[in-house]
Amino acid sequence: MSGKTARLRFGKAAAPKIAPVAVKRAIWAANQLRHKKYRYGGGHKSFDDRGYDCSGTISYVLGAGGLISAPMSSTEFRNYGDRGPGKWITIYAREGHTFAVIAGQRLDTTPYDRYRGKWAPRWQTIYRPPRGFDARHPIGL
Repeated sequence: MSGKTARLRFGKAAAPKIAPVAVKRAIWAANQLRHKKYRYGGGHKSFDDRGYDCSGTISYVLGAGGLISAPMSSTEFRNYGDRGPGKWITIYAREGHTFAVIAGQRLDTTPYDRYRGKWAPRWQTIYRPPRGFDARHPIGL
């Protein structure tokens, strides 16, 4: 995959060839979650869980990328890394919800269009406006 945007196919993302290793690992981890269910509080005590909520999902992928050492809550993500959008990974956080854009693709537990899709950790294809969220990114990414 060339360029900086991951390609989605059958619910899985393919990392761009030029992506840093941490980004490739995060994308791989997100792909592993596609059959997991949404579970409130899931992924908060440990990266390994049977279901994940929004911040548990983002914690799981960042942990796999070596970018955090322990799960974080949505509130904690509001102070994560550096301010603003990143080159490869942007975390959008507010009180009560967190999602990420990784290599141009949105990883979220809510489909944003609540009438289609289901609540679960997935790559989402519908644009979600970031208004009301704090944009943060891993240092250097």
